[in-house]
Amino acid sequence: MGIQDDAVEVRTQGWRTLAALHDRVESELERALQAAVSLSAVEYTVLDALSRQQGWHMRMQQLAHAAALSPSATTRLVNRLEDRTLLTRILCADDRRGIYTELTAEGSALLARAQPVHSAALESALGKAAQVPELAPLVEALPGLLRMPQPV
Repeated sequence: MGIQDDAVEVRTQGWRTLAALHDRVESELERALQAAVSLSAVEYTVLDALSRQQGWHMRMQQLAHAAALSPSATTRLVNRLEDRTLLTRILCADDRRGIYTELTAEGSALLARAQPVHSAALESALGKAAQVPELAPLVEALPGLLRMPQPV
């Protein structure tokens, strides 16, 4: 194996390690959020992204980017959350093709209940991952995440 092949293997192993850590964290977040507040991890991500807009709407494209979803998956997710009255869609006054999303009062209330669950599950998942020798260096590279500030 040449130097170039070694570099490819190192990158590949790094990617597999990152994917393993992501899977562990995502699974724990999913279980905790579903059990406590009937939200999926991606639904939480969407509500959280919308809550950070501080009175502004978010375009569907921005929401897709924030949630790392395709446009069609974002539309399906927004439909489900809108059916649950957790968010609402608003047509753009300047561009009739533009659609914004906005968190509703119900969505804000659910998010407030979900935030401590999310924080605790994230801390737990990262704590467990830190005990796995292959994952520990990656967890250590995420400074401050285990000591996340609590929501106000």
